[in-house]
Amino acid sequence: MNAKVETRLLKPTPEALALAAELLRAGELVAFPTETVYGLGANALDPAAVLKIFAAKNRPADNPLIVHIAEREQLNGLCEVTPTAENLMDAFWPGPLTLLLPKTAAVPDAVTAGLVSVGVRMPSHPVARELLRACALPIAAPSANTSTRPSPTAARHVLEDMDGRIPLILDGGDCEVGVESTVLDLTGEEPEVLRPGAVTPEMIAAVAGVCAVADSVMRPLREGETAPSPGMKHRHYAPKGRMTVYRGRPERVAERIRRDYDRAENACILAYREHIPQYGDRRVWELGRDEAGAAHSIFALLRRADEQGISRILAEGVRDEGVGLALMNRMARAAAFDIVEAED
Repeated sequence: MNAKVETRLLKPTPEALALAAELLRAGELVAFPTETVYGLGANALDPAAVLKIFAAKNRPADNPLIVHIAEREQLNGLCEVTPTAENLMDAFWPGPLTLLLPKTAAVPDAVTAGLVSVGVRMPSHPVARELLRACALPIAAPSANTSTRPSPTAARHVLEDMDGRIPLILDGGDCEVGVESTVLDLTGEEPEVLRPGAVTPEMIAAVAGVCAVADSVMRPLREGETAPSPGMKHRHYAPKGRMTVYRGRPERVAERIRRDYDRAENACILAYREHIPQYGDRRVWELGRDEAGAAHSIFALLRRADEQGISRILAEGVRDEGVGLALMNRMARAAAFDIVEAED
């Protein structure tokens, strides 16, 4: 890691956006908001700049990055765009869908971890779009947190992890979605979700006619197995305290969580609003009203647990359907796949 730098936290004024664009063109890093989580961006065509991302995050080099663009024309020379990809772009771009496509030689191996495919997406957040237009570059950007920590959904989260590591954070407020984009592999015979997100397999199938979900979505990768998408191979999204996720009928889940909470020290419960009364005077934090609300809040709650020194986190899970699949993917990885089936 290089010597500490002064990290500026600025609102996305025209002056701040111009400064951010200047830094990116000069090979520096800039953190910026997207509709999913905050990204840590570098010029995707500059291998030296891309390597700074890995240094700032302490990120393993075999974990590929996603390239962000403002206009479809920027894909020319970056990747091979298929008819299926065009249809999905028409339906979901700009938005939280990353498409994995065959890359060209113009994309540095540092971006793709040496893979022959590259993930590309067009964010919908207005600050991200203004920044991409201002710098006129494709931007490689993973989440703007140190590796393994919960992803940042507010500028203050980025500052916690990146203060002294990068020169600029653009503060665009809280992120709307709260979990990273769906990563869809289009290099095989049929579209396959490698990382679930707000664009669900059901939504993709409605456009593409079919959509598979990789079995690795809900399990850790095996020893020696390649990670074609971010968020698959290494420990991700993890709070400092031990986390367990509970699934089953709400009354059975609440029963198991109450029992484990009462046996633990310095614990908290993450529960849906309608279930909170079942936990009495125990320390309970609201996940949300539904899966979308929980996806929006989960990373902020895990960071809150770290801030308060919580050593045991007991979380209500959901079914692996719709947005629930994305939520359970993040929660399972944050819990190192410590999942309790409450009906057992």
